[in-house]
Amino acid sequence: MITAAQFRKLALALPEVEEKSHFEQPDFRVRNKIFAGLSQDEGRGTLKLTPELQAMVMSAEPDVFVPAAGAWGRKGWTRIVLAKAELPGMRELIAESYRLVAPKSLIRARSGLQSDPPEPAPEKKKRKKAARAKRKR
Repeated sequence: MITAAQFRKLALALPEVEEKSHFEQPDFRVRNKIFAGLSQDEGRGTLKLTPELQAMVMSAEPDVFVPAAGAWGRKGWTRIVLAKAELPGMRELIAESYRLVAPKSLIRARSGLQSDPPEPAPEKKKRKKAARAKRKR
């Protein structure tokens, strides 16, 4: 079992997350993008998952995970019955939901990995090469 307080603590422990309200329900955002929420009665949670991950958790625990209504559910938004959810699994799902909406630069910066800067697009390479050749003349 996971409580609303535990769900909230897990979400707020992630980098740059803040709690706000959406339609009078608590939600959790990273740089103003919602990745998780709680129902008004705080008995259910909501997470943004990939449709594939949503299908996997729903088939594994259909009494815990259900798709959100309509197009939201088809896009991966998933409701969780908190009283039936397990803390270790919820920790991983909240982190995955966060990764789906957080800017990639924030994830890289907070991951502790020193990654090389991304390669410039081919057209930028050509322009830079032409500019260097022009300066040499």
